[in-house]
Amino acid sequence: MKTRTIEKVVFAPEHAMGNMKVKQPLPSNEISYLDPFVLLHHAKNEISEDLELRHAGVDPHPHRGFAPVTFVFEGGVNHLDSRGNKGTVYKGGTQWMNAGMGVIHSERPAVSGTQEIIQMWVNSPAKNKMDQPAYFPLTSEETPKYVSEDKKVNLSVVSGELNGVKGTIPTLSPINSAMIWAENGGKITISLPENHNAFLYILEGKAKVADQEINQHYMTVFSNDGNAIDIGFLENTRALLMSGEPIGEKIVAKGPFVMNDEIQITQAYRDYRMGRMGVLIE
Repeated sequence: MKTRTIEKVVFAPEHAMGNMKVKQPLPSNEISYLDPFVLLHHAKNEISEDLELRHAGVDPHPHRGFAPVTFVFEGGVNHLDSRGNKGTVYKGGTQWMNAGMGVIHSERPAVSGTQEIIQMWVNSPAKNKMDQPAYFPLTSEETPKYVSEDKKVNLSVVSGELNGVKGTIPTLSPINSAMIWAENGGKITISLPENHNAFLYILEGKAKVADQEINQHYMTVFSNDGNAIDIGFLENTRALLMSGEPIGEKIVAKGPFVMNDEIQITQAYRDYRMGRMGVLIE
């Protein structure tokens, strides 16, 4: 195997998103799009015990043309959408939704205390942007695992295949994704298709990648010059690894929609206002 080098390391500056604050390395001044990955939001919030959970989190809002994916690293998330889907996942679980032609959903905390999540926006190919929406909840217990030889690194494989372990979430284009839970001193080599764009985002801890120390709240973007990555962990670390085959299509991302041109964006807003994405009453 040939080990990949690093293309760039991107810091995740903090942004306000309604009443929440999120860290966002993608898109940013340093990287606008990593095909097929559109956006990464890392949110860590404290949910007060005296707060009504149904009023917390993210209110109902629409999506079309991509997959909003929520990886739960701490706490829990309740999902409800206008297509009749609902589900709850807790620490180590994932909610993957192909928004398709349009859906309205809300994401509320399932429990009080610390909630830490990453939401990824994964682009859908043009041929799938107007599919019927689909929702896939995956609990930690249901998520296939890969454990490193030194027993110090655990990969929770959500989609695709990593080191021979296959994730269970179906994707519209080839996507590998895993939540990483590592102990200080752990080491792992992960095989990746050379044509995939790939990144590692560290929520907490520190890692050594290609002889470079990477701190928390940084996104490491790998060059497409090898079929594996080597990671050594310098602290107890939690991270997200994703790789994807580039779709190679123009995108326009505006508001809650990711389409291929401005006309489709205008149509998405029109369809939402006319109720064609359904109605969500919580």
